[in-house]
Amino acid sequence: MSQKKTILSVNDLCVSFRQGDKHTHIVKNISFDVQHNTTVALVGESGSGKSLTAHAIMRLLPYPVAYHPSGEIWFSSDNDVCARNHEANSKPQELLSRSLKSMTAIRGHDIGMIFQEPMSALNPLQTIEAQIGESVNLGHCSPDKAASQKKLSKNATREQVLALLRQVHIVDPESKLKSHPHELSGGQRQRVMIAMALANRPKLLIADEPTTALDVTVQKEILDLLKELQQQYQMSILLITHDLGVVKYLADEVLVMQHGEIVERGDTQTVLHQPQNDYTKLLVDSHPKGEPVELQRLDSECSVVVETKHLNVIYSKNKPMFGKCKDFFIALENINFKLHEGRTLGVLGESGSGKSTLALAILKLIQSRGVIELEGRDISALNENQVRPLRCAMQVVFQDPFSSLSPRMSAKQIISEGLHLQNLSIKKESIKKESVQSESFNSKPTAKQLCEADIDKMVDAIMIEVGLDPETKYRYPHEFSGGQRQRIAIARAFILNPRLVFLDEPTSALDRAVQMQVINLLRKLQQQRKLSYVFISHDIHVVKAMSHKVMVIKSGEVVEHGDAKDVLENPQHPYTQKLLQATLD
Repeated sequence: MSQKKTILSVNDLCVSFRQGDKHTHIVKNISFDVQHNTTVALVGESGSGKSLTAHAIMRLLPYPVAYHPSGEIWFSSDNDVCARNHEANSKPQELLSRSLKSMTAIRGHDIGMIFQEPMSALNPLQTIEAQIGESVNLGHCSPDKAASQKKLSKNATREQVLALLRQVHIVDPESKLKSHPHELSGGQRQRVMIAMALANRPKLLIADEPTTALDVTVQKEILDLLKELQQQYQMSILLITHDLGVVKYLADEVLVMQHGEIVERGDTQTVLHQPQNDYTKLLVDSHPKGEPVELQRLDSECSVVVETKHLNVIYSKNKPMFGKCKDFFIALENINFKLHEGRTLGVLGESGSGKSTLALAILKLIQSRGVIELEGRDISALNENQVRPLRCAMQVVFQDPFSSLSPRMSAKQIISEGLHLQNLSIKKESIKKESVQSESFNSKPTAKQLCEADIDKMVDAIMIEVGLDPETKYRYPHEFSGGQRQRIAIARAFILNPRLVFLDEPTSALDRAVQMQVINLLRKLQQQRKLSYVFISHDIHVVKAMSHKVMVIKSGEVVEHGDAKDVLENPQHPYTQKLLQATLD
């Protein structure tokens, strides 16, 4: 059996940044090869240097702030050997010595890249046809092409765009040509990104977290698509990820990075099943597993925190200027559930199934029909002014802590924001001499007496409780790690002493090790405070680790509901079975 040829060879690469006289060294003397028609996974936590390595290969770093104290990156577009001994008969190109302008002949043509978040990477103002067409023509008119070659005609470009959309299995591609990114689903946007990356049949595809935040079924479809296209184009893939399930499913070889260094390497099966390095062992052992916290009391012994009866959310599709709307979209239909004190309800379903709509309806952030009871009180018909004082009892933690935290506010300002808002609300209501709190709501009766010193003490206390140093409260979000930012988001919600917390994909943007830390923190807080959680996620492993009950939603309807163990280990509905079968171990 002949040895595979090497298409990419990284030798002694360093990536550093300069800011005045300060120099920060991120990637430290790493070396690795990527062979023809193989997939190499670069694995590590945020800040390990894996994405910086990928951007160095593409020369997309912010030069001259970024620089390379040492290193070579050899790339061979014709599949000749480009190993470190650089045989005389090979024709590799050294990328770090090329000018940034000349790299346009490499990017997109010989090396393609799929970025982590397609909604950020795609232009929101351009149609899908324009964006993929631009990639097609950039490759067609690259500096290395013959001078006689010109930009394709509009019809020829459109035919190539349609062919690419069909290759990435976009249904009815003609109808998507004039669509903008926000009009597509997450999976469709990722397929468009892949089409753009493959527009000129690159020899190497760099996939930076290509399935982060995608539903399990869509995730598997995207990975299967990458496998299919790799075989079709005989293409090499450099996969950047923190998800070991994706690594196991797609990669042939694994490189584990920590603090800018490669600490372990080898074939996928060996590294994942027989890890030698302590950090690799930590990553492997950080996979969410196990049963939920054992219940100390039966449901019949616990109070009901929230209950919905025949909950519906209906939107009008096209509201006419005159007359009544006759065309409606049912986002949620006849939702009935009951959540007891100290319990977690896991809500599973694909994007667009209605999971987040359910949370918004109960939080009274959108209009709904039916009954919503919060600790025995019907809040269905309450207006915003009546609901505002009750928001202490209902809080939410969002998916991406970086986008949900204001970059202009310090950690203290973010965490205490709810206290200030509730103080203001209570003072206004007191002036009106209206009752603002029900005795059943366990809200802080002294809220209107809170002064800045009280708030400062409460911020310090909640930061300690969620595992943050109060000394850091004057820092801004960009000065914290991803896990720390999510702890700030948790502190912001929990400082109001809620009874019910909605957790909307709170760990999907986090590395596995950090993910487990956040899960353990949420479980600890639940036990200590007897909190009730509605845990919205597409990650079945995380739902299993957190939930006592599970509800599966498809197209706005509940298709399965019961104890977590029963639903996740013995699913009865075909849709639940499909979700479980698509889960990567």
